[in-house]
Amino acid sequence: MSVPLKAAETILVVDDDQEVLSLAVDVLQMARYVVLSTDDPRHAIRLARTNPEPIHVLLSDVVMPIMNGVELAAEITAVRPDIRVLLMSAYRTQAIDDYRTKTPGALFLDKPFTVAGLLQAVQSAVRHSKQTSWPKPK
Repeated sequence: MSVPLKAAETILVVDDDQEVLSLAVDVLQMARYVVLSTDDPRHAIRLARTNPEPIHVLLSDVVMPIMNGVELAAEITAVRPDIRVLLMSAYRTQAIDDYRTKTPGALFLDKPFTVAGLLQAVQSAVRHSKQTSWPKPK
């Protein structure tokens, strides 16, 4: 898999598991993405509201305390309707299935993921965000 020489896209990574968060951030930064990261969904919403630059992809875990990734995606797409959402989880939940049913083209990354799998999923999300805006959850 090829890695872009200079990725201009910004990825917001949200995961309450510090090891997964750190791995995802390291991999994406090595691939030259601009990365914003947090383990707190409330902080992610603040970043989405206050960051002056575009944020192209939200990469979020689904199962988190405080707010799940589906709820977070709804909050962030309300503020940034053009953001592409890539959800990740080791679990298949009803919330994920409902979100994927209501949101055409929803992207999902199974955990555990490989470096190549993560990069492929993010690149797919980035390509999609350049072609069309992300549909709002219903």
